[in-house]
Amino acid sequence: MSTVFQYTTLAAPAQAEFKDKGSRFLAFVWPVHSEAEIRGYVQTLREQHHKARHCCYAWRLGVDGNRYRANDDGEPAGSAGRPILGQIDSAAITDVLVVVIRYFGGTLLGVPGLIHAYKTVTAAAIASAEKIRLDVCQQLRLYCDYAHLSEALRWCKQQQAQVLQQDLQQQCCLLVRIPLAQLEGGLAVLRQQRAIDVKLDN
Repeated sequence: MSTVFQYTTLAAPAQAEFKDKGSRFLAFVWPVHSEAEIRGYVQTLREQHHKARHCCYAWRLGVDGNRYRANDDGEPAGSAGRPILGQIDSAAITDVLVVVIRYFGGTLLGVPGLIHAYKTVTAAAIASAEKIRLDVCQQLRLYCDYAHLSEALRWCKQQQAQVLQQDLQQQCCLLVRIPLAQLEGGLAVLRQQRAIDVKLDN
């Protein structure tokens, strides 16, 4: 299995609307990073649209996309959450949440009609959102004497590594995030220098 160095997600939230036989479907999409963040967005929408009949959603998290959920929120099983998730996957994006609010219009759409509606409004919202490619990164902790701090910071710049935290004592510790594509070559450089110790930070 080949290593993934980049992934696609959303640059900003977006939304779309679809109507069918009086029912209104409002789709909202967000870039997200945690399940806690997802719960917050879903709860906020439930409160804002408390008169709506259904608040269905799906999300996918992680570079490998192996964390996901689909929720029908009272619609027939498989008629809402799965079609929403299917559009996330069709767009090949991750770290994303899609919530679709349905205001019932009085006419039953049937399972095929519901699948079409949830799929259509989700696809429209995702299509209207700006996509970005991000580097898959690994966090490292760099340890060195204060005398070698400038050397460690220079290495970070050369390897496109972002310094997240600095603990500058006589023995310095830097928490950095390095693109996975730079990791192997960057570690090889550190092994040659010997003045900087490194540990993977999971």
